Amino acid sequence: MSDKRPVNLDLGTFKHPLVSVISISHRISGVVLFVGLVFLFNLFDMSLEGELGFASAQTLLLEHSLAQFVTWGLLTALGFHFSAGMKHLVMDFGHGEELESANNAAKFVIGSTVVLAILAGVWVW
Repeated sequence: MSDKRPVNLDLGTFKHPLVSVISISHRISGVVLFVGLVFLFNLFDMSLEGELGFASAQTLLLEHSLAQFVTWGLLTALGFHFSAGMKHLVMDFGHGEELESANNAAKFVIGSTVVLAILAGVWVW
């Protein structure tokens, strides 16, 4: 047996490449969107109860900052999930599989997410 085996296997001490962070975050954003559907379905159900329900849903979205923040967060997660998903689709076709182009694509995903988050913030608020 080799005496040069790793001693510390704590995953928090490893430096993960940007591409792997984007890939893991893509999965996390999918879970966030799935859980966020509860909020959206409740809001949609409230809006379909009639005129009073629609007015309540509209008031909730226009006047409560927590509802606006959750809406912005879900739109931002959707923007990230879409951008990262497009990156994965492009890589599935065989483009951007080299390390340098994969890093550039990951940086593009981050940049497009920032732009989409700002646009979502302008739209919500």
